[in-house]
This record gives sequence, structure tokens and C-alpha cells, in this order.
Amino acid sequence: MRKIERCNDLITWVSDCKHAGKTIGFVPTMGALHDGHLALVIQSLNENDYTVCSIFVNPTQFNDPKDLEAYPRTLENDSLLLENAGIQVLFYPDTNEMYPEGLQTPVTYDLDGLDNVMEGEHRPGHFQGVVSIVRRLLELVNPDRLYMGQKDFQQFTIIGHMIKKWKFPVDLIVCPTIRESNGLAMSSRNQRLDNEMKQKAGLIYEVLLEVKERFLHQESSSELETFACSIFAKEGFKVEYFSIVDGYSLKHVDNIFQTNYAVACTALWVGGVRLIDNLIICE
Repeated sequence: MRKIERCNDLITWVSDCKHAGKTIGFVPTMGALHDGHLALVIQSLNENDYTVCSIFVNPTQFNDPKDLEAYPRTLENDSLLLENAGIQVLFYPDTNEMYPEGLQTPVTYDLDGLDNVMEGEHRPGHFQGVVSIVRRLLELVNPDRLYMGQKDFQQFTIIGHMIKKWKFPVDLIVCPTIRESNGLAMSSRNQRLDNEMKQKAGLIYEVLLEVKERFLHQESSSELETFACSIFAKEGFKVEYFSIVDGYSLKHVDNIFQTNYAVACTALWVGGVRLIDNLIICE
């Protein structure tokens, strides 16, 4: 595995690969890797000649400085995991490398309202930072395929919109959410949960499954959202949102008759740690 810190070195490597007619798969991460990330890596390895994984904790997508400071950084362990998986390149730039002096930042992107709901409502500016860094990484890596996980549903929906809108020559591959044995969606933030809270957080997936069953039996979204929030509140979880939305527009839907692609999305605090999850409940 080759480790690259400088953008110019990455550009040179990518150019050599392209001239040799090789395909490149790309997995962007912020590190603290888990089996969910490795599932993306493995799929990329199976579908491309080369795979690049980036590790960069992007400051522009954190609206809370304390959240940025607390984000786990485990580069040594991450590097070992990626090397054992068999990827060809680990790209781990620092902030000055990704946001050099003279680069126009911040840039405001028109995301057609996709960034104004759910995560966007509770984390102002978050998706502007996400789009900014993913766009820069795509320009550097120039991959044939970009791999993202379903857990970040709103994020990959917005990135897909960005790719289409700005005509990036890359295929977005969305991989299923990988879960713990109790159903908890794997996340780097799970490292901050103690064992008791991690087990308790399995309730999130249980509620999502119950909501899916009730939605398919034509219960209204407002009733289901109230139901979910009440269950979480009883367990001491602080809910930021629980929304049933159209999977393409991210607009709220009232019932199963309004869409053929509905997704239940939630963000909530468990033991002082903010977790997100989602489940496709109609497609």
C-alpha cells in the first residue's frame, strides 16, 4: 500500500494509472474505520483495478468545534486495516494541503434545497462543507467509481445530485448499511459509546423496522413520527428529528400513496453521542 500526503503526488499517481488504462475506485472517509468502511473498500477492490481510500477529518463540515475536537483519530490503526484489506493507496492530507492559501473557500453551492432539511436544518453549513471537500477530492482522485454508505442517506443523495449537476464523470455506488449484532448502524462515533449505551442504541433499528411495517399498513407519517419519538423519549434519547421523506427529493411525505420511494431518517443523542440512521421503508 502506498501512502500519499501531498495532492501533487496523488495527481501524478492518478495520471500514471489513467494513462495505463486502469480503473480507480474511491472511498472517502474521515478515519476511525470500522467494518462499514471496509465493506466499501472490499466492493471497490472487486470492481476496479485500483482503490484509493482517503482519511481527512474535514473541519468545514463541523458546525460545532467541540464535535470536531472530539472526533476520533486513529490513523495508525486505520492504516493497518487498509493495508490488510489490500488497497493500493491511502491518501491522508492535512488541512493546509486540502485548503491551501489561495484556494477559494468557502464556496456556497446551490443544492436545490436538499441541504435545508433534516441534517441541514440542525447542522447549518454542514453539507456545504461536505460538498466542498468531496468535490475537491473527486478532482484530485478522478475516480471511475465513488463508494458511499447508505447510513448517510442525505449525504449520498446530495453528492449524487452534485455529481449530476456538475457532470462529474464518476459512478456513485451506494452500499448497504453495516450493522452491529444488535442492529446499531456502524459508525465511527460508536467508539464514544460505553457498552451499556451501545446495547441500548440497538433500539433505533428496532423502531425503524416497526415504522416500516406500520407505514406499509398505511399508517400516516405524522402518527409514525410521533410514535417513534415517544419510544425514544421513554429510553432517555434526545431526538433531533425523525422524518419520513421521499428518497429523491427529501421532502416530507404524508403516507405511502405519495411516493414509491420512502425513507425514515433520524438523528438523536444517546449517552451524549449524536447518532444518525435511516431505513428505506417503501421502494
